[in-house]
Amino acid sequence: MAEKDISIIHPRPSSIVAALYTLRDLNVDVAILHGPPGCSFKHARLLEEDGIHVVTTALDENGFVFGGRDELSSLLTKVNEMFNPKLIGVVGTCASMIIGEELREPVQDAKLDVPVIEVEVHAGYPNNTKGVLIALESACDAGIIDSDELERQKILLEEATNVEKRHGAASREYLTPSRGDLKYKVAEKVINYLKEGKRCLTIMNAKKETGYMFADITVAINEVAAQLGMEENVINMANVDDTLGLPRVRHHARSIMEDFKEKGITIHENIGGMDEYPIAGEKVSELIAEKYSDFDFAVITGVPHAIPMDNLAGMEVISVTNGPRQVIPLKEMGHTNVIVEIDLHPKTLGVTHIVESEFGATMREVAKDILDAEQEAA
Repeated sequence: MAEKDISIIHPRPSSIVAALYTLRDLNVDVAILHGPPGCSFKHARLLEEDGIHVVTTALDENGFVFGGRDELSSLLTKVNEMFNPKLIGVVGTCASMIIGEELREPVQDAKLDVPVIEVEVHAGYPNNTKGVLIALESACDAGIIDSDELERQKILLEEATNVEKRHGAASREYLTPSRGDLKYKVAEKVINYLKEGKRCLTIMNAKKETGYMFADITVAINEVAAQLGMEENVINMANVDDTLGLPRVRHHARSIMEDFKEKGITIHENIGGMDEYPIAGEKVSELIAEKYSDFDFAVITGVPHAIPMDNLAGMEVISVTNGPRQVIPLKEMGHTNVIVEIDLHPKTLGVTHIVESEFGATMREVAKDILDAEQEAA
């Protein structure tokens, strides 16, 4: 698909942050940001909640002029002594890259016996996936992943970029953020549809750890359907293949699948790995065409804009995203209702079990009120 010639003016994800999260998925123990102390502060703190140490060379005005080779080399030695890591990542920043600071020399100066992934990246790339790609290429050079996995990841990253340009946050010059539709109104609609015997597809197409909360919506719909005696009318799809992806991504899929089983939720169709959200839509579309084209409505969570609308045309589509700028594009795709799980990402870092979502909690509470009222009236 040809790139659109647009200049996007709303804030977008950073390549530096994308590199940090990729190092997390590779199970680095320590990530060093070579730059100013405040660079990527919010995400660095969140990653500490996810179990990795994030430190900075804290470049100041002198460092901006004279560089920070000695500081980085010393910090590598220090973190090796402090944390006894098995794997270290070093990430460049805009400041260190602008002054031409290379990462290889200070890593060699430190003479560690621990593998180090060097990510020479800044935040000026138009697509944040560039940070992921640079980190993965460096990981391949360091022998952390093999060339087959690198090539697989390149395909996923290219399609992830295309998905965002087609229907995502990169689809136009400016997108106004929105909180979407009221959750209790949509919850009432879903519950009433289930009561009427309408058949429901739940499709979880989640990006990595965000699945810990999107999975709760699958659970909530199945719980309510069971309370109504309509559990046979719900078919569940989810991208929870635990054989695919980087180490931590496979762990997320395994943990979520175990929780599904413990809660008695059947995943009828496993649509791929938790890093395959950009390409899972094609499989979903084929499954719907083959087996589920006569269903009445679908609830899509995670990255709903990656699911083609072609074979969903006969259904009412309700979607749940964690991107406030995703509401308008999803409505334009034809989704009847769009709900935003705001602040989802911070709540899914450092967890190993399904986390209750706002929409899931709303579904449960509204269903309880409806059933209680019906009992009192009986």
